[in-house]
Amino acid sequence: MSAPLLWSDRTWEEIPGDLAGAAQAALLPIGATEQHGPHLGCGMDFVLADHLCRAVSAHTGVPMLPTLPYGCSLGHSRRWPGTIALDPLLMTDLVRQIGEQAYHSGVRRLFLVNAHVTNAAPLRCALELLRARHDDLMVALINTATVSGRVRAAHFLDAEDWHANRAETALMQALAPALVREDRIVDADDPDRTQSLVFAHPVNRTSRNGVTGAPSQASAAEGAELFAWIVEDLTALVRRGLTETPPLPHSYDGPAVPMPGA
Repeated sequence: MSAPLLWSDRTWEEIPGDLAGAAQAALLPIGATEQHGPHLGCGMDFVLADHLCRAVSAHTGVPMLPTLPYGCSLGHSRRWPGTIALDPLLMTDLVRQIGEQAYHSGVRRLFLVNAHVTNAAPLRCALELLRARHDDLMVALINTATVSGRVRAAHFLDAEDWHANRAETALMQALAPALVREDRIVDADDPDRTQSLVFAHPVNRTSRNGVTGAPSQASAAEGAELFAWIVEDLTALVRRGLTETPPLPHSYDGPAVPMPGA
C-alpha cells in the first residue's frame, strides 16, 4: 500500500495526471459535526470518513478530495451542545457545487463516501442533479455503515436506530482514541426507543443522553477489525467502479431511437 493521494497536496500540473491514472475518479469523504453522547468527540463522523478515504486512496490510487466536516444533523436538535448542522437544501447544493468544480478539473467518476446516516437524502439529491447536468459523469453514493453485509451487521448489532453505539465507539477507540472519554463509556448505554414508531422523531425525543446503543460493549480490537472490513469492502467497490461503464450508451438528453419494428 502506498501513501494516499490527497487533492489538497497536489498542484494544478499534477492533478490531470493523477486523474488519468485513476480512471478520472475521485473520492469525496463526507461526515458531520454533531454530538456523540457524553463519551465521543463531536467530530467522530468526519474523522471516520477522513481515515477511511485516506486508506482507500492509498490502496487504489484514487485522489481524495478534502473531507467535508459538516452534514445534515438537524435531527440531533439543540438539546446537547456541539452539533453544527447544515440544512438539507444547503447541503445538497454544497455537494452539487463541489461535484461541479471537480468535474471541471477532470473528474468523471465521483465517489461520495458518507459517514453520517442522515446525509443520505441530500447526497442522493446532489447525485441526481450532477447526473442530470453531466452526461459523462458517474456518481456513486456509498454509506460507510452499510457498505457490505458484515459491516452493516456490526453497526446494527446493538441497536436498529444506532448512534454513538458499540460500533462507532469501537472505531474511535481504534482510530482516534483522543476522541474517546473512556471514563464516560460505562454509563453511556441507552436503548433504542424507535421500534414500532410511525413517525421519525428527533434524537431529543428518543435518547436521554444522545446515545442509542451499547457503547460499553466496545473495544479497540473490535474497532480495528471493523475498520479493516470497511476499508477492504470499500476498496473492492471502488476498484469495480474504476472499470464500470453504463449498461447502455444512450444520451440523457435523447432523442429516443425507435425500436426495430416500432
